[in-house]
Amino acid sequence: MSAHCQLTGAEPVFGKKISHSHRRTSRRFDPNIQNKRYWLPSEGRNVRLRLSARAIKTVDAIGIEAAVARIRARGERV
Repeated sequence: MSAHCQLTGAEPVFGKKISHSHRRTSRRFDPNIQNKRYWLPSEGRNVRLRLSARAIKTVDAIGIEAAVARIRARGERV
């Protein structure tokens, strides 16, 4: 479960690669996962999160405290 976003839960999805001759082979679409470190003022420490690019924008919009609350509500450990 390496390509997994802690905030949004985005995971790889599977589909087909179609060649020029229209031969179909299986492929995997991975989310854009980045390792990001945030300062969590309420706990006085840094937290390392594995987030998709879309989730990083969500953290910027709602704040790190609300994002960590959502991650913990999903049952993930921070």
